[in-house]
Amino acid sequence: MLDWQDIQIFLEVARCERLTDAARRLGLDHSTLSRRVRRFETQLNTQLFERSTRGYRLTEAGQRLLGHAEEMARHAIDARETLADQNHQVSGQIRLGVTEGFGTWVIAPLLAAFCERHPGITVDLLALPRMINLSRHEADLAITLDRPTSQGLVVSRLCDYALRLYGSQGYLQRHGTPRSLADLSHHRLIGYVDDLIFSEQLNYLVPLLGAESGHGAPAHFSLRSTSVSTQCSATRHGAGLAILPCFMASGCKDLVGVLNDKVEIHRQFWIVSRQEQRQLARVRLLWEFLRDAGERNREFLMGESAELVVP
Repeated sequence: MLDWQDIQIFLEVARCERLTDAARRLGLDHSTLSRRVRRFETQLNTQLFERSTRGYRLTEAGQRLLGHAEEMARHAIDARETLADQNHQVSGQIRLGVTEGFGTWVIAPLLAAFCERHPGITVDLLALPRMINLSRHEADLAITLDRPTSQGLVVSRLCDYALRLYGSQGYLQRHGTPRSLADLSHHRLIGYVDDLIFSEQLNYLVPLLGAESGHGAPAHFSLRSTSVSTQCSATRHGAGLAILPCFMASGCKDLVGVLNDKVEIHRQFWIVSRQEQRQLARVRLLWEFLRDAGERNREFLMGESAELVVP
């Protein structure tokens, strides 16, 4: 008979690929987890992991066990949810991963209303300047810039949003307002750190300048940051011009849209979850809440309104 705790340990190590990460998630110390994994392999008389300085990678036998273990985990979740539904209460924890700017300026205000309606649910909001890895169980739900293509995921288009070029009133008074894209080569710009851009969807400023000149206009960046909120703050304080999401800039009265007839970029957000997590009642509630909020806020996200609508 397989021990369910051994299966849970195996799954966590397989997903994290690093013993220290798995130990932290399981609430075990590193040495205890190592002993449990080796004991499980001894019981099966099979090596499940290849160990190296890069971490733990599944062997062929480990890959075969992984499918069975994930199926067992799905059945365990189904059983738990079926029993929980008998109480007619929705409770528990949801970990939601989202890009830093959207999470701070849009999702956090919306979650205030969601948590008020569902006091039994605790939401952990991971607002990060990077992609969330659902395969490593970093979150139950994620909102991403790129449409995921991995198998085993439920994916839906959440919303479109617009970005425009902005500058502070003080900066434009001191340096003048550009009248064409070519004029931007004479202005201080604010953008992302090139080699740390986590999605090609964010690489829009330099290609925009290059499209006008035909060979790439010289850009002078006064400040670059991995955080779009930092870029917005720097723009408001006169450090330069920046392309910012309308949902962020439209509420800042000290920011002015620049070249609105020439600079309007459209992007999408996708909502995604693993199939087994999407079946949880609390996750379904948040999923539908966010989908509804995305529909209601089309004008706000596209820069046609300055007011966020809370469903």
